[in-house]
Amino acid sequence: MASANSHPRLLRCLLPFFFFFCFFTSAISADSTLRTYIIRVDSESKPSVFVSHQHWYASLLVTHDSVPGSAARILHTYDTVFHGFSASLSASELDSLRCHPSVLAVFEDRRRQLHTTRSPQFLGLRNQQGLWSDSDYGSDVIVGVLDSGIWPERRSFSDLNLGPVPKRWKGVCEAGEKFGPQNCNRKLVGARFFLKGNEASGRGAGPWIGGGINNTIEFRSPRDADGHGTHTASTVAGRHSFRASMAGYAFGIAKGVAPKARLAAYKVCWKESGCFDSDILAAFDAAVNDGVHVISISIGSSDAVSSPYYLDPIAIGSYGAVAHGIFVSSSAGNHGPNGMSVTNIAPWLTTVGAGTIDRNFPADVILGNGVKLSGVSLYSGPPLSGKMHSLVYPGKSGLLSASFCMENSLDPNLVKGKIVICDRGSGARVAQGFVVQKAGGIGMILANGLSSGEGLVGDAHMIPNAAIGASEGDSLKAYISSTTHPTATIEFRGTQIGIKPAPVVASFSGRGPNCLNPEILKPDLIAPGVNILAAWTDAIGPTGLESDRRKTEFNILSGTSMACPHVSGAAALLKSAHPDWSPAAIRSAMMTTANLLDNILQPMTDESTGKPATPYDFGAGHINLNRALDPGLVYDLTSDDYVNFLCGIGYSSKVIQVITRFPVSCPGARKSLPENLNYPSITALFSSSKAGVQSKSFTRTVTNVGDPKSVYQVKVESVPKGVSMTVNPTMLVFSESVKKQSYTVIIKANTNSLTVDYSGSAFGSMSWSDGKHVVMNPIVVTQVSPL
Repeated sequence: MASANSHPRLLRCLLPFFFFFCFFTSAISADSTLRTYIIRVDSESKPSVFVSHQHWYASLLVTHDSVPGSAARILHTYDTVFHGFSASLSASELDSLRCHPSVLAVFEDRRRQLHTTRSPQFLGLRNQQGLWSDSDYGSDVIVGVLDSGIWPERRSFSDLNLGPVPKRWKGVCEAGEKFGPQNCNRKLVGARFFLKGNEASGRGAGPWIGGGINNTIEFRSPRDADGHGTHTASTVAGRHSFRASMAGYAFGIAKGVAPKARLAAYKVCWKESGCFDSDILAAFDAAVNDGVHVISISIGSSDAVSSPYYLDPIAIGSYGAVAHGIFVSSSAGNHGPNGMSVTNIAPWLTTVGAGTIDRNFPADVILGNGVKLSGVSLYSGPPLSGKMHSLVYPGKSGLLSASFCMENSLDPNLVKGKIVICDRGSGARVAQGFVVQKAGGIGMILANGLSSGEGLVGDAHMIPNAAIGASEGDSLKAYISSTTHPTATIEFRGTQIGIKPAPVVASFSGRGPNCLNPEILKPDLIAPGVNILAAWTDAIGPTGLESDRRKTEFNILSGTSMACPHVSGAAALLKSAHPDWSPAAIRSAMMTTANLLDNILQPMTDESTGKPATPYDFGAGHINLNRALDPGLVYDLTSDDYVNFLCGIGYSSKVIQVITRFPVSCPGARKSLPENLNYPSITALFSSSKAGVQSKSFTRTVTNVGDPKSVYQVKVESVPKGVSMTVNPTMLVFSESVKKQSYTVIIKANTNSLTVDYSGSAFGSMSWSDGKHVVMNPIVVTQVSPL
């Protein structure tokens, strides 16, 4: 299923999913346990005797030993981005469906996770000029946000002085618990909620059990009990009209990236029980039918393993959306800085990693020996006022759970009245603070390990706290070991702006290479995703913990979840300024104009190591919106291009139909090479087992969206050692009648002298310029082992 030149490690992305197809299936015992599945059907095969696809789908579930109520167990029917349905199935029904001639694929419903001010101006947006002015702040563009819902009363969602709802909108404001039509307006034009798949999974069994909402803390409506959806929606399109802060931190004027864009909330994620594929796919279907222009989805797998495109409802749903001309922005995941950790990697998606902005919330840890350690904090309660307190590190006992301050791991007799050192783990940082508080600790210092490096994230803990980097953590633990009575205090220094360098690639941001197809560079780019101020729900405090009774209109969060809506808002502005641009053209404009330098004009660095970052960390670079408004040239793509790509990676016509909805025909010979997809980046894969010089040729086509009469000259910006690059032609001439031009890049690598990094890769770049525009293209050269 993977392309022939994929790295062997990439098989881990594919093998766990093969068994879902009939021809890969193993025997399953015929029991009556119900599990939830998504069924892809060839809709053209519907017999005429059935008046609707719904009736036909129900008939497919009626087998000789089927459990009662087959029709009632159909959860969602899909007819726009996907043809088929989701249902709770018995084992016998599953066996029957998998081998039905009209069924193209069956895959089990899975649970996904949310990828959890000042950033617009950090992106280069300014009032009354540039992209904000040229797009009228995104006024008539509708952004669909697939997330945890929305808290509609927030001032960020006011429709004051907005014009009528765009005629394109065909959606609804769905009523439910504490939410009704009156909660929508000319800003929040619609809202829906999806939970059938979630609840069905809670009743079933299997590897992804755990669905079903908690009615004591949730709303059966689009109302947001989690806060994440409200935060991402206001980041995309929060109004620009009032002053805001979170308990005094990040004080400034509230504003989203596209302040006049309209919002449609699609609640697919539920507090505690997560987000299920069947519901996500139903939301994609609804959003496309409703008439959105942009979809923002900060959701992904709970680990860094990516499903094949034909088994990934986010990839399938987004393909259907893009085929309808809708731009889809997705988060790259928070499993960095490990390599091959980027998620949401389908080439029709715009995959967004996270960077820092030039604002921080410093807090100093002052030790009893006078040493000062630098950290960050969003604590807003009573300060320690310089008073020194006893310091304890539960991890000295050697017990791992105590080291990470996990639930019920701390001895109150050891930590009561003391500042507790906790190692940063993979769980919720705010939960660690709550564990310390319950055990009687007076404060917490959260110390990074090697995996997190020096990357720091502020949290609004309920007790005095500071987060410190790995090196400062080592110094802290050395101090603990050096004295019998260690003491410390924490000093909170509020908000600091003008931080340099910025942006820096966030340590948690998902990294390349692309797990499925390393020929396509992912992530595509990065955007602000660290310490982002945006609106918050009234249903929960700023930590999101049930025990946190504080109320705040705004909260500060970090994650690629926060980066994704920045790009969604940017797409809304670009769509407003250039209504005829395709989703690929919008992505290309952002990628080819992205920043590679930080605010001290040095190459961007990696927060986890402090060393220069690479395209595997930041893709094409950090988004720069004023340059994206006028990119000069764009790399465009159509549905046919994506189909050719899928043929090129070895997918059969039937497998591709699972994604595209419509039958396709792959050529028997001379299939398109996946690396020749018309992407704004080039990745050259060379065999590590072959000595000497190897050569690869790449073809790209650019479309002129700038001055009709223009001439572009190529420049090879940088070439890795052991690599040579030739571009032909070196000049592209455009006119009123000639809007597209193609060129070829030949990359030769000498494996005997090629210098690569830990990932087996080296990096370069090239650009096209007409004297006004500079169209940048990252180049990746990587060695792979043959299968």
